[in-house]
Amino acid sequence: MASGIQVNPQVVETFNQLKIKHDISYAIFSLSDDLTEIVVQEVSANGDYDEFISKLPTDKCRYAVLDFKYTLNDGGQRDKIVFFAWTPDTASIKDKMLFASSKDALKKQLNGIHTEIQATDLDEVEYEEVYNKVSSGGTK
Repeated sequence: MASGIQVNPQVVETFNQLKIKHDISYAIFSLSDDLTEIVVQEVSANGDYDEFISKLPTDKCRYAVLDFKYTLNDGGQRDKIVFFAWTPDTASIKDKMLFASSKDALKKQLNGIHTEIQATDLDEVEYEEVYNKVSSGGTK
């Protein structure tokens, strides 16, 4: 990993629990206090989308995974795993650089991501924006 930051095994375990058991609605990951690894910051078993968005800090970078549930035009229900790279404009340059340099290594360990959202402000994570990206097939 270019940044030297490791992925704590609990991050992968949490992601797999979300993906396989579907008993987690979202998980937010941050850097450890000593900036040596990506760790689980928060997990929610039944949080909705608005709650998830409210947990993203306005001045700190975060990674997150969300079991995004939505309804198709024909009434069918779907859910897709969305990976968020949250780097708000007000975060420090150091924070942004650490998150940018460790993102790809993290994603390689999280097999099953349907869509990635890179966002710097709340407009980019509005439900409709994410829905449009997820329902159009996502990005790898």
